[in-house]
Amino acid sequence: MATVLLVLFYILTPLIILQACHRYRWVNKLGAVVIAYIVGLAIGNIGLLPRLESSGMVQELLTTLTIPLAIPLLLFSIDIKKWFSVAGTTMLSMLFAFAGVLSMVILGFFLFRGQAIDDLWKVSGMLVGVYTGGTPNLASIKLALDVDETIYVVTHTYDLIIGVFYLLFMLSVGQRFFLRFLPAYRHIDPESSKMDEFDGMDPYKGIFTKKLLPPLLRAFGLSVLIFAIGGGVSLILPDSARMAVVILLITTFGILASFIPSINRTEKTFELGMYFILIFSIVVASMADIHRFVAASPSILFYVTLAVFGSLIIQVVFSRIFKVDADTLMITSTAFICSPPFVPVVAAALKNKEIIVSGLTVGIIGYAAGNYLGVMIALLLRGL
Repeated sequence: MATVLLVLFYILTPLIILQACHRYRWVNKLGAVVIAYIVGLAIGNIGLLPRLESSGMVQELLTTLTIPLAIPLLLFSIDIKKWFSVAGTTMLSMLFAFAGVLSMVILGFFLFRGQAIDDLWKVSGMLVGVYTGGTPNLASIKLALDVDETIYVVTHTYDLIIGVFYLLFMLSVGQRFFLRFLPAYRHIDPESSKMDEFDGMDPYKGIFTKKLLPPLLRAFGLSVLIFAIGGGVSLILPDSARMAVVILLITTFGILASFIPSINRTEKTFELGMYFILIFSIVVASMADIHRFVAASPSILFYVTLAVFGSLIIQVVFSRIFKVDADTLMITSTAFICSPPFVPVVAAALKNKEIIVSGLTVGIIGYAAGNYLGVMIALLLRGL
């Protein structure tokens, strides 16, 4: 019974958040995604979640399902052809992100060497993997380098904690802060490319009407089919490659489906995708245990913080020199630091549809490169 209640909490809480955003101006100004992270972080760390053995299974299941279902729905309404006019800037920003992560991880290795971090070179490899790809790369490099379980769990926990603060910064004041140093994003089609105020203007109104519901259900069914195909294909691949392949296939099929006029014109697909993003946001934030391992290996916490925010600073410096806009910087940094599933979250906060495909593309490249770079940097640092 408690497990069912936990599932219902995660699924239904976004309804309450959206209603609060619609009714209260100050809540709407803060934004539904930010509220979702605050709620998740609070619920996960003040003892309100039921302490069930199955809670981890529920969280893992929801994080596994929500993003693969959301990505096609978010892509169905986007004019993908417009992306090619901003691809050059995105690739430049991606190179800056690579440079930031690699330089900060290597710098951190020398700063924290000799400070009681066992197998620091392995931690360095994991940080390169997770901050160019994502958690699947972190797990893969753990196996590849035979990382101690405790070191892995501590590193992952600190990654989750710092990641929440990084996201809260990006989702709240990030854009206003970066616009002090960087140019604004130039929309190709300002009217169609900006996101609706889904968290305050009640874009869900009419979603259950006879006119909108049947085509929306067909679009959702197509999203499920795309997920099933991607997941089915991944089963024949090794575990280390599955997440990258699933995300790649789902993104590809979502893009292809957007070229079908009947799918592209289906109303409310983006809003439905964002609902799944809100569920994902609450679940992920509730998994960040800020009390766990606080006293263990504090140097790893500082190392993770340096890797995350240091790489962001490096990227900002290069972006200012080469005049990369604030939105592109934020979406490429998010794709690296937080992985592709978080790209739509930040894009929603920026209210910019055009950068979703750019961010997902960068994230996929990071997934593909993360394992190779992580192992290579780790082995290099071991010999120093």
